[in-house]
Amino acid sequence: MSRLLARRVGHLPQRSTVTTAPRLITARTTTVPIRALAMTTRTNPTAALANKRLNVVATWLSAPKNQMSTTVSSAEASLAEVLTRKNGNVREIVLNRPKKLNALNLNMVKSIYPELQAWEKSDTAKIVVLKSCGGKGFCAGGDVKTVVDLAAEGKQEEAVAFFEEEYKLDYFIGTMKTPYVSIMDGITMGGGVGLSVHAPFRIATENTLFAMPETGIGFLPDVAGSFFLPRLDGKLGIYLGLTGKRLSGVDAFYAGIATHYVPSSRVDALVERLSELNTSDLDVINTAIEEFSADMVNEAPFSLGGDVRAAIDRCFGHNTVEEIVAALEKEDSEWAKETLKLMSRVSPTSLKIALRQLHNGAGYTLGQCFKMEFHLVQKFLEGHDFAEGVNAVLGKEKKKANWQPASLAEVDDARIKFQYFDSASKLRLNLDGRKDYKEYPHRKYMLPSEEEIKAVVTGEVPSVGQYALNEKEVVDFFLRERNNKQGVQQKVTEVLQRKTKVISKDEHDSLKWQY
Repeated sequence: MSRLLARRVGHLPQRSTVTTAPRLITARTTTVPIRALAMTTRTNPTAALANKRLNVVATWLSAPKNQMSTTVSSAEASLAEVLTRKNGNVREIVLNRPKKLNALNLNMVKSIYPELQAWEKSDTAKIVVLKSCGGKGFCAGGDVKTVVDLAAEGKQEEAVAFFEEEYKLDYFIGTMKTPYVSIMDGITMGGGVGLSVHAPFRIATENTLFAMPETGIGFLPDVAGSFFLPRLDGKLGIYLGLTGKRLSGVDAFYAGIATHYVPSSRVDALVERLSELNTSDLDVINTAIEEFSADMVNEAPFSLGGDVRAAIDRCFGHNTVEEIVAALEKEDSEWAKETLKLMSRVSPTSLKIALRQLHNGAGYTLGQCFKMEFHLVQKFLEGHDFAEGVNAVLGKEKKKANWQPASLAEVDDARIKFQYFDSASKLRLNLDGRKDYKEYPHRKYMLPSEEEIKAVVTGEVPSVGQYALNEKEVVDFFLRERNNKQGVQQKVTEVLQRKTKVISKDEHDSLKWQY
């Protein structure tokens, strides 16, 4: 899929350092020479900005450089599962377990955590960049097979230790003072999501494949999925958490999981650009990343937008899994049939626990979500479905999981509440006394949320003025507010077309929000 996409836009993804400049800029926009583009800038400010971005990318791709330190040597590759190195003002973490799709294990967690702690205290470490060594996987999850094997041997505390250390690391990333950039160039699931999604900058590429597939192995959407999923637009996070639906890089960007979308062929040049920034100013870093972003005009639209997105909100806004299933059965669409099929394959127990978990997490802080999930992990290790799902899906001989109970009707809600949420667990998660929060503090580097768009349409934002705006005026407001960020026009337009209707009065069209 990524190669077909790359052919469509005029270049193939590459991991090696770019040392020669293309004759024409094929920045997912056009093959028009830069000189021709420059002629349009006098009358079109947007074109001027696009021209500036193209020139920045061209300069960085064409400038002769020494071998970039982002390249993994064969000697390094044989040494460790995590590589760390200094690259100018950037400190890099490279996940180096390609044969296992860079799946996260306890040794990797213990290697990363002290490095981040040291870099946060360093005056010379301006930016931290997380990336992988290459291959299909950025980080395809945590090493849960080892965890369930330890639990099966009666080594419960050793099994729990992985989650304890992983959650502490993820929480540190989410509260870290030094700017942190995660480049999710490949399969990003579970543990890879935890290493990324709470950071201020999350970069998707055409190789990104995002999912939270934990219910499919009899588990729960963890790594503070209970925090970030309910904070996505509408009921999108509930849908993703229950079904394990896979998203492309473009979809991850429009969904709010990624903050930027950058072609993989520009990643090395972007890291080199960041390494020369002698600042930890988040606005400066955001601008630098945006210079390398793809022109979203030439990308596919959000696959979960429009009618599908409206159906997601209709179906996944209910309080019980049974009501969600009933709503899906009333929908007459291929999307609903696919969703029902996805949900029929996963653990019924996991579905009910995950829904309650996500509803709770919507009102919790980031730290409280990690603590709730650490409690739930211990309960899952005592139950049946987690080990059953892991061995069925990830064991040597793949098989259909034998869930117990086997259906939603057999899962007792009162028992789930008492056993998983109300009964105490043996261990508690102790987090460092860092600044906690209920909403992400770096929200402005993402695409505008549906709630932000609603506030502008309904006049709740003071800077909008006293009169109702039309579609163009709302789009222009967010383009200014986000400094012409790529994807803003597409995201805002999709939301307005789905959630507003046009009101004509006194020769002025305006929008009215549809609740």
